[in-house]
Amino acid sequence: MDDRGRFMRAWCAREFAEHGIHFVPVQANMGFSVQKGTVRGMHFQEVPALEAKLVRCTRGRMFDVVLDLRRDSASYRKWYGVELSAENGRMLYVPEGCAHGYQTLEESTEMHYMASEYYTPSAARGARFDDPAFGIQWPLGAMAVSEQDRNWPLVKR
Repeated sequence: MDDRGRFMRAWCAREFAEHGIHFVPVQANMGFSVQKGTVRGMHFQEVPALEAKLVRCTRGRMFDVVLDLRRDSASYRKWYGVELSAENGRMLYVPEGCAHGYQTLEESTEMHYMASEYYTPSAARGARFDDPAFGIQWPLGAMAVSEQDRNWPLVKR
């Protein structure tokens, strides 16, 4: 950061490889939410279209969540959340087999993510953002949630 502004790397294959992560984006998506408190997710894709994501907030602020749904993982059914904002420039990597969702913390929040697989409707799945089996602690009450995201089935404990 200097008096001109800032420059940030959006993605680097070498840096990911140095950390043992094979991530090759094939698709980039953007989302815009008008209302503060909007929740989107928890979304993922199943085999044969498993996808990893690299998420950033390009306008406003959001609480971004990754939920581990990999049965053989030590962190199975655990979640991690972090604030992403246009100002802090942080990104969150979501591995294959994990669900992703976020909540806007400001009005007019925009996000951008790169995915390692093409959107495949037949493989698209979701988990409820408010499922007690996961206990995700959203910072705000859910002000706007799609019908689809409200109706994903609850997971048996």
